[in-house]
Amino acid sequence: MDKLIVEGGRPLEGVVRAAGSKNAVLPVLAASLLTREPLRVPNAPLLADVDSMLAVLRDLGCQAERNADASVEVQSAEHLSDRAGWDHVRKMRGSVAVLGPLLARTGRAEVSLPGGCVLGVRPIDVHLKGLRALGAEIRVEHGYVVAEAPGGRLRGAELFLGSAFGPSVLGTANVLMAATLARGRTVIHGAACEPEVVDLCRCLLAMGARISGVGSPRLEVEGVDELGGAEHAVIPDRIEAGTYLLAGAICGGRVVVEGCRPDHLTALFDRLIEAGMPFEVGDGWVASLPYDRGAQRPRSTDVTTHPYPGFPTDLQAQWMALMTLADGFSIVTERIYPDRYMHLAELQRLGANIRRQGATAIVCGCERLSGAPVTASDLRASAALVLAGLVAEGTTEVHRVYHIDRGYERIEERLAGLGAEIRRVRD
Repeated sequence: MDKLIVEGGRPLEGVVRAAGSKNAVLPVLAASLLTREPLRVPNAPLLADVDSMLAVLRDLGCQAERNADASVEVQSAEHLSDRAGWDHVRKMRGSVAVLGPLLARTGRAEVSLPGGCVLGVRPIDVHLKGLRALGAEIRVEHGYVVAEAPGGRLRGAELFLGSAFGPSVLGTANVLMAATLARGRTVIHGAACEPEVVDLCRCLLAMGARISGVGSPRLEVEGVDELGGAEHAVIPDRIEAGTYLLAGAICGGRVVVEGCRPDHLTALFDRLIEAGMPFEVGDGWVASLPYDRGAQRPRSTDVTTHPYPGFPTDLQAQWMALMTLADGFSIVTERIYPDRYMHLAELQRLGANIRRQGATAIVCGCERLSGAPVTASDLRASAALVLAGLVAEGTTEVHRVYHIDRGYERIEERLAGLGAEIRRVRD
């Protein structure tokens, strides 16, 4: 197992390019199950989660390989297995995205309940409700979801996918993919509007799906008998771009993130303005601007996570790392995953003053953090601890960084390219 060793206090300056989106590429790869023809993703990011999804697809009988040019190509088998086993699915929650397309293609799917980050209870009820509305008979037994389409094919329906925590991105993806091969017309109300869902729609349209209302909470799908292959480049990763922008902000340096979609980051920009953090936005790039950290601290802010276009839950931990150094009290409220606060205790080890009350964290900003050994509990918590380590006095050791490899390409190399003193060693 590896750990990252971060020597704090180094200024950051330079250019980093956003990789393809992790949260977009996983359902896009799952969509390869809907066709017998190849699906190629030229910009699939080099992530552990992508490797895990490819392993799931191979387990189902697909040829799934990463090419020398870093692209990924999946060729679905003529006769797929209908069982996605625990060994691979347990590694990440995104694996559940194979449930809908596998059911639609084969008429039966047996998929292990997924694993992933420790973020509290994250049920897949929305996925199952939507698939039941399409006619699937579903039961859960021995840790597996077993879904069957009577007569071998799903049927179109009008359904609502809302939940207590807002629209489900993966739930929308699963039901949407299943509906592309269902008999008749499907109308999905309460669909997630995240850029990753829009990106999946673009891929499915390129494969021959008939979808209208893309980008809205109402998706209409006319089922077709079969889909074809496609080449689809996924959108840039807005969470990775936001993380590097915040790295520049927390260190007071100029970090330019190229190849990103600034229009996907407007909620983050709004909070940076409120916090008094200087930045620039251009055509396909964003940049933090230098400031004197000794004379200027971030202003305290209130942040509440919401579905897109609100502030993303996947940037909550990184934002909290910045607010630990703010001047005054900040309030962070988590509306998507109320238990997503495993990073609080570890930030406290670095000197942060944070108190939690239910789904809200109250952050009393301090003038400095100090390095210490910390343990990552999940993907975004890992990034927050690295950001805090970049600015903390002394040495910070971030343990269990296999989490960070799920969502960031070689983060230590890319931060080192910006001037950070960070290295990976065996723990």
